[in-house]
Amino acid sequence: MTAPPPTRILLADDHALVRRGVRLILDGEPDLTVVAEAGDGAEAVAKAREEPVDLAVLDIAMPRMTGLQAARELSRLRPDLRILILTMYDNEQYFFEALKAGASGYVLKSVADRDLVEACRAAVRDEPFIYPGAVTTLIRSYLERARQGEPLPARATTEREEEILKLVAEGHTSQEIADLLFISIKTVERHRANLLQKLGLRDRLELTRYAIRAGLIEP
Repeated sequence: MTAPPPTRILLADDHALVRRGVRLILDGEPDLTVVAEAGDGAEAVAKAREEPVDLAVLDIAMPRMTGLQAARELSRLRPDLRILILTMYDNEQYFFEALKAGASGYVLKSVADRDLVEACRAAVRDEPFIYPGAVTTLIRSYLERARQGEPLPARATTEREEEILKLVAEGHTSQEIADLLFISIKTVERHRANLLQKLGLRDRLELTRYAIRAGLIEP
């Protein structure tokens, strides 16, 4: 079986030396290749319009247009383009701003040789990449909000949907679920359709995999 073509990367940083170093890291991987470079955010946006690229790696602090501004513009122009922010700032505010701007990851330059390749692969899989320090920040922020009685992030599913998801994953029919929960089959089917749409899944098999990952049923 032939390997898929490498991920085409646009690399933007205003320091040529940094670009060279990052390019060496990326081009050293068989599944990644830098096909375009830019020295500032505006040039990065222009290059992304001209070149067929799959992933943009943007420095956060660039002249003319910052990496965050470029990320916002690219998210609007090319919703299919994956974006990573590369930065020297271990700053939680920048991290959250990067996510809001449409980036799927935030990589510190100080550990780029360790984290960047994995972050690129995660972005291509449409998964977020969170560096260890940011995980600590997210947990601290969550606990602080809980302590102060502030509303916590909304759950992906309601309690009723979770009940139905668990029963579907365990192999129960709609009729059996309706009998167990004392609701109509029509209500079961509506919840099931909502679950598929909300979670971006296609069928019962994918619902089952999700239920395992969510810890609702044993594998």
